[in-house]
Amino acid sequence: MQTQTIIASLMSSHFQATPLRQIFLVACGGSLVDMYPSHYFLSEQSDILRSWMMTANEFVYATPKALGASSLVIVCSHGGNTPESVAAAKLAKARGAATVTLTHNAEAQLLQWADHNLLYQWGDDTPVTDNPMALILSLCVDVLRQVEDYAGWQDFQQGFTQIDAVIRQGRTQVADRCTDFADRYQHDSLFYVLSSGASYGHAYGFAICSLMEMQRVDAASIHSGEFFHGPFEVTDNHVPFILLMNEGRTRELDQRALSFLNRYNDKTVVVDARELGLNALPASVVDYFNPVLFYSIMCDYRAALADIRQHPLSTRRYMGVVDY
Repeated sequence: MQTQTIIASLMSSHFQATPLRQIFLVACGGSLVDMYPSHYFLSEQSDILRSWMMTANEFVYATPKALGASSLVIVCSHGGNTPESVAAAKLAKARGAATVTLTHNAEAQLLQWADHNLLYQWGDDTPVTDNPMALILSLCVDVLRQVEDYAGWQDFQQGFTQIDAVIRQGRTQVADRCTDFADRYQHDSLFYVLSSGASYGHAYGFAICSLMEMQRVDAASIHSGEFFHGPFEVTDNHVPFILLMNEGRTRELDQRALSFLNRYNDKTVVVDARELGLNALPASVVDYFNPVLFYSIMCDYRAALADIRQHPLSTRRYMGVVDY
């Protein structure tokens, strides 16, 4: 895989004299959401490496002291010209860090500040393993293999070969559900999105990008483990809850939230990774593939909602329209 080649190259060049000790995952919006599973993975599995996940402008204005020659900075920008992300990559190079960038644009400004770049594919017919979330995860898994001889590397490779088939089948399973979801909730103006583990980032992303940005409706993400420490007080029968139920170690957190919602809410939408077949992947790494599955599945949910509301996903009133 291309990610293996990139990491092997950096380890034999940039990090030969100065060992790699920090990984900074830097982006904005949906690209930053794509980085959450990798940050979660590194935070859980690494003994040596320290991981940061930062929005690009904060990385520039509140730069961590540790950034330097022992750092790998991974910067993702779909269009490759997001000013904050370009500035972050430029700063990383100025501080002596190694940079790997990801973009869909072969002419992107971001490439000027890249030691290596992954030009990824995009579209409904594109394998998910060629999309940013999986590519960034693959980069971080390859890093951990190089730095700490990560024992789960082979299981990850198996997961990468299986995930596209699981997603294809899952999208078939939810096709009618997406239509029902859109029909039932087209007039709702507030949604709560719950999940846990590596998928909490996608709960956040679905709220801020798919609902707030793309549909201009109010939304909030809630970590399933935090639900009973404040947020559950808003539960009633008037507001829809979307629960992204994980396969793996944090499933109990999601199940506890679901049990409560089944008692006090009649607008709960459950998207269950186990029911969609994710348990076919190796148990040692399945936690980290939940959000990869959820991203593709929830794209179908949001598309159905956009269609019935006659509010195209590309409609904006501020982003790219006015100065900000």
